[in-house]
Amino acid sequence: MSVAEVVVDVPTMQTNRPFEYLIPDALLDVVVPGVRVEVGFGRGKRKIQGFVMNVKDSSDFTGTLKPIIRVIDVKPVLSAEMIDLSYWLADETYAFQISCLQTMLPNVMRAKYKQFIQAAKGFENDPEVQSILNGHLLVEMTSDTTEERIKTIARLKRENKIEIEYVVENKANSLTRQAVNTQLSAEDITNKKADLRANAKAQIRLYDFLVEHCADLPIETSEIEKKFNITRPTLKTAEKNGIIEFVEITKRRKPVGIKPDVKNIPQLTEEQKSAVDTINQAIDEKQPQTFLIEGVTGSGKTEVYLQTIQKATEQNKTALMLVPEISLTPQMVNRVIGRFGNQVAVLHSGLSSGERYDEWTRIENGEVKVVVGARSAVFAPLRNIGIIIIDEEHEASYKQDDNPRYHARDVAKWRSQYHNCPLVLGSATPSLESRARAEKSVYHLIKMTKRINDHPLPHVQIVDMRDAENSAVKGDLSPLLQDNLWRALKRKEQAIVLLNRRGYSSFLMCRECGFVLKCPNCDVSLTYHKNIGRMKCHYCGHEENVPHTCPNCQSKKIGFYGTGTENIERQLNEQFPDARVLRMDVDTTRKKGAHAAIIEQFSDHQADILLGTQMIAKGLDFPDVTLVGVINADTTLSISDYRASERTFQLLTQVSGRAGRADKEGHVIIQTYNPDHYAIRDAAKQDYETFFKQEMYLRHQSGYTPYYFTTLISVSHQDEGQALKQSYWLKKQLSSVLSNQAILLGPSPTMISRKQNKYFYQIIVKYKREPQLHQKLLQILSDTQAESRNGFTIAIDNEPQHID
Repeated sequence: MSVAEVVVDVPTMQTNRPFEYLIPDALLDVVVPGVRVEVGFGRGKRKIQGFVMNVKDSSDFTGTLKPIIRVIDVKPVLSAEMIDLSYWLADETYAFQISCLQTMLPNVMRAKYKQFIQAAKGFENDPEVQSILNGHLLVEMTSDTTEERIKTIARLKRENKIEIEYVVENKANSLTRQAVNTQLSAEDITNKKADLRANAKAQIRLYDFLVEHCADLPIETSEIEKKFNITRPTLKTAEKNGIIEFVEITKRRKPVGIKPDVKNIPQLTEEQKSAVDTINQAIDEKQPQTFLIEGVTGSGKTEVYLQTIQKATEQNKTALMLVPEISLTPQMVNRVIGRFGNQVAVLHSGLSSGERYDEWTRIENGEVKVVVGARSAVFAPLRNIGIIIIDEEHEASYKQDDNPRYHARDVAKWRSQYHNCPLVLGSATPSLESRARAEKSVYHLIKMTKRINDHPLPHVQIVDMRDAENSAVKGDLSPLLQDNLWRALKRKEQAIVLLNRRGYSSFLMCRECGFVLKCPNCDVSLTYHKNIGRMKCHYCGHEENVPHTCPNCQSKKIGFYGTGTENIERQLNEQFPDARVLRMDVDTTRKKGAHAAIIEQFSDHQADILLGTQMIAKGLDFPDVTLVGVINADTTLSISDYRASERTFQLLTQVSGRAGRADKEGHVIIQTYNPDHYAIRDAAKQDYETFFKQEMYLRHQSGYTPYYFTTLISVSHQDEGQALKQSYWLKKQLSSVLSNQAILLGPSPTMISRKQNKYFYQIIVKYKREPQLHQKLLQILSDTQAESRNGFTIAIDNEPQHID
């Protein structure tokens, strides 16, 4: 008797305990760990999906086991590594294993999809493969496929004679494309060209094209028409004359917005060479060591990454590189592809489901050596990893906000141990946790203190906006910033202007009674968006018209306060009418490929000023940017979060680093109402060491990370009383297992206490060592599941990135 342990997908009542199912004899060769199956669940005839986690010879269950109904995959969608990782991830993030397993897979596998079988390259005429395909290019595998046939398909897949393609149902017809092929050699075509009439110019051009591209055929018909301007009638004539034939091909989608940036491999500086040698030694020795590269902006960290990736690939190993978010991806990806070509796969949230699945398949099939992507790329199905790199490791976007609430850095560390390979964390402004670990030699610290070619760090000036001269100026640009923008434009150089807020104005207020227009669903003020002429909530998306009189007292003295990127764009256009301004924020980058398009435009000098929110602050490299202006540098300081100073320092240091990266001197102007704050002062000098000491002292005084571990438990419900009552019950549960050394804060309302018509309360646990806490939190996770049916949402966040 063979038994499968299956983690089932039951949304209403999840559990981390696998259920046992009998494997029918016909499916013995097919049911292996990592495949998805359909099983019966509960007393009724309910059928659900599940993942096979283990296969064993017997069961302790005394009753009758239900059999597996059918196998969904003929090849495992999860490797042994991913199965092991899912156990650790569920435990670490207080999540259910099914959520972890689904997070590891591309969306295509979670939507309604179809599976198609096609011949692998070189096996198109294999008799067994043809018996499955029956003369077709693709054959769909359905729930009616017999067990015997599934067995054959699974064997052919193991022998790499066929490939399986997953396609979302409504995209199924886009799998095949019409293409042009020929059975003739280049010599045959040249001979036949001699028989053409001299005035048959279109046919002559086609024959020349076929001779030149003979090795590249088949080529998509649409590509021949668009790229080479050869018309459909010309192709039809050639088909009639037996020169070409139209065939169907399957086509992998390539992510848009990628243009390889091919550069010569530069001579390394002493600091770069030392870093590369140190990391390469760990690759050679298969040491799962974590390195922290603390390198000033422009010190050449990217080249260190590229050369260590090169080392791993030379040893026939693979490499995984994470970048923080989509806006950073284009330039970095272009450099990696410029160096490693088709060996690179790209994974990030901006890809369509199809593109993401295609890239995932290329990785899984071992067609690529290097993966570059944002947070979820940490689950890329790479084998034999030789190095893992996390660029801008301090970024909060590496932490997922919803279940499973994993930090990519922790997952990368787990995979580094699994593959016995080094993990490299890089940043000009490392997170306090990482730097503190380096201080204790848990991480190996590598410092890079000089810019490439000894270029000086930019000259930074702080503008006190409380001064009469600055506050009297109409608008948000100080006289100093205006003057420097004018000078940069006159010299035909480029500038970056950062404002950490989108929209036109931050809120609408009545000067008569103080009324502020708020969202009806959330406890926040609505933001004015001029491009749509409406007030909008950035939390739930609620929109409404702009009132012309105060809804509270009917006064006409109602107006906009605060400022946003749209407003600054208007001011820049008014003051510098000849300057070309590009705005980059959430509103201008909604369309697919918009990030890459804006960056490319700016890089090609189609604009003089790049204005944006924090997405323009890091990782971008423009040699002609000599001026960076920061408006409202204190925005992040005013947030009631213990990381506010750290975030402000990181943002200002990163954006300052965009200036003067090539041969031209850089200048940075920071406008602030809080010029004496240590985060702003230290960022102006790019003095990480001073900031680190000051911030660590304050964290020690207030008992926060990295001196304490922190767990955040939040409760939400549509009824505020119910949310509070449940919060006190949770506090009582936690108090029963905590020692006197632990600090238990709350329950208290979150900073925005109502979002999407739900009230939010939170409890914070700060501790150094609490042996019973982990088990208690897992028990709470399990016990409170039933509460979700009553409208409660209970979330446990280990080491949260934000505490309101």
